Amino acid sequence: MTTTGAIAEAGARGAPGGPWWWGRRRSLVLDVTLALLSALECALEGIGFASDAGLPAAAGLLIGLPAGASLLLRRRWPIAVVLVSIAITPAEMGFLLSIVGLYTLAASDVARRLTVVLAGVSVAGTFVVTYVRFHQDMSQDGYHPGIWLTVFFSALMALGLSAPPVLLGLYVGARRRLVESLRERADGLERELALLADRAEERAVWARNEERTRIAREMHDVVAHRVSLMVVHAAALQAVALKDPEKASKNAGLVGDMGRQALTELREMLGVLRTSSDGPVAAQSSAADSQRLAEVAAVASARVSESVVAAGAGAGAAEAAAGDGPCLDGLEDLVGLSRAAGMAVDLCVEGEERSHGARVESTAYRVVQEALTNVHKHAPGAKAIVRVAHREGEVALQVENGPPDGGADVGLPSGGNGLVGMRERVSALGGVFVAGVTDVGGFRVSAVIPSEEGRMAA
Repeated sequence: MTTTGAIAEAGARGAPGGPWWWGRRRSLVLDVTLALLSALECALEGIGFASDAGLPAAAGLLIGLPAGASLLLRRRWPIAVVLVSIAITPAEMGFLLSIVGLYTLAASDVARRLTVVLAGVSVAGTFVVTYVRFHQDMSQDGYHPGIWLTVFFSALMALGLSAPPVLLGLYVGARRRLVESLRERADGLERELALLADRAEERAVWARNEERTRIAREMHDVVAHRVSLMVVHAAALQAVALKDPEKASKNAGLVGDMGRQALTELREMLGVLRTSSDGPVAAQSSAADSQRLAEVAAVASARVSESVVAAGAGAGAAEAAAGDGPCLDGLEDLVGLSRAAGMAVDLCVEGEERSHGARVESTAYRVVQEALTNVHKHAPGAKAIVRVAHREGEVALQVENGPPDGGADVGLPSGGNGLVGMRERVSALGGVFVAGVTDVGGFRVSAVIPSEEGRMAA
């Protein structure tokens, strides 16, 4: 907490606490001292007033002491104190009471209109009393001053006793309100900064989680599909090993070579991640690291794809993966890889082919890739059909397979993240993703992804 916040909190608690309406003990001591002085002054002036009026001195004390002691209430009821000072003005009592009362009234939160009215009444009362008293005193001495001199002197006395405390009180009150306003503003800024810090921390946590999810998707794309096809081919090689040992040995060697190259690229990816997390500039280089991660993942996918085309059918997919990223033009090669692995799969393209943007086409490619991988894992021997529809402002995808026909299960592991990753990719681009079991026991994956032009138009 800042200093201003600590002061405000201490003020709210009344620390150091004083009795009744005093926030601090020294304020109580000051008011008691002023009240005693005012009571003493009013008592002495009351005795003089009682003597001039032919009243007992005790009457003057009874009037002066309570009137002067009312100054003790100036912080709680400033209007009452000023009214008391106005009431005893004809008795020529309470000069200290009037000065301190007007100051307190002007410095308080009382409406300015009421302050002006009471100050005007006090000035008028002081003016009348001074005028009468001055005229009487001058007449007793045998001097008869002109009326303008008497008016001037009376006005000077009235304004001299009332204007300075009122002006000083207005200044102190305005300054006090300004300080309180600045203190409240500082506390508000402090709370806002604390809130912004909390939100920044939440955003940082969210960004870290998003980055982890994105890295997981990239790793999944690098490993799951291509290595799954490698396992499928390995199982096929095992099946033909006794029939054609030379061909099986050659193809197995190619699978092993390309798998080792894929592992090398994956190690490079892990090296990028480990390097990007060290040092104070990790946050500034996150975008560049993301791009490097995507490039390394693409190269790794290319290496693995080469391993599954041991029969010579995968050069086109490798070239597509080694470029700027997978796109819809590489779907034919992707489907060809699954055919080479023994899957019966058809590709149906509808509409005029057009460019939908790099991110959109890459996401569409990954959705089809993961869907075919799931067919290899969960429906061996099933027939699949891939449908792609190019539309104005969007691209629609559907991968549907029938129930498994009892083909050999090659034992591919499943991490349970394929559908989650596809949904995240499509949702990130504002698309719609649906997946579920068909009526005949198969599985269908559907996605509609708006193109970059469609998102800009929306």
